[in-house]
Amino acid sequence: MRVLLVEDQLEMVAALRAALTRHDIIVDHASNLSEAEAIVAEGTYDAVVLDRQLPDGDGLSLIPKLRASGNIVPVLVLTARGDLADRVEGLDKGADDYLAKPFAFEELLARLRALLRRPANVQSDIVRVGRISFDFAHREASIEGRHLEMPRRELLVLEALLRRMGRMVQRSSLMEAVFGLDDEVQPNALDTHISRLRRKLGDANAGVTINGIRGVGYLLRETP
Repeated sequence: MRVLLVEDQLEMVAALRAALTRHDIIVDHASNLSEAEAIVAEGTYDAVVLDRQLPDGDGLSLIPKLRASGNIVPVLVLTARGDLADRVEGLDKGADDYLAKPFAFEELLARLRALLRRPANVQSDIVRVGRISFDFAHREASIEGRHLEMPRRELLVLEALLRRMGRMVQRSSLMEAVFGLDDEVQPNALDTHISRLRRKLGDANAGVTINGIRGVGYLLRETP
């Protein structure tokens, strides 16, 4: 999963980035509204974690701009203002959820999971393709009930392909799903992860194949 964190307090950013990364969530960061608008226009995100008090205005002003452009990404608003009127204002402006500071990280993570586990094109938390089952809520893969162990980035590639099952996923979309903006990525890094994932799925007799068009993207299909 990929999250855009819009927050100007660097200590908060560092703490949230570290905690979310431990749960296999890729975190990109914007410190103000202008930066957030530019970043979200260039990338695809599964959620936006948005602080209200930003140097160049109220974070809520970002939400109508997102919606006007057709972007329906879920928005979780963070704020030091916890009274009822402020929560109502945030929800009325289009926020999907609202969390008052200070908060427990476990609650933030639970609220993010509730937003992230309902992708528009997946009707269940668990999808079954071939002999493989993938639990989106817990990000776990299994073969007929047997847990399939794999490194984090390969798991993220598999998740991205399963979310667009049977359709070509462009390299740029896979890169966004797997790597953060601040990651130092080698030119062939994605291909290396794809190759390892193919081998792992083949060894496990998963009943799926990963096909690719060089330089364009990849798609996952059930084997005949």
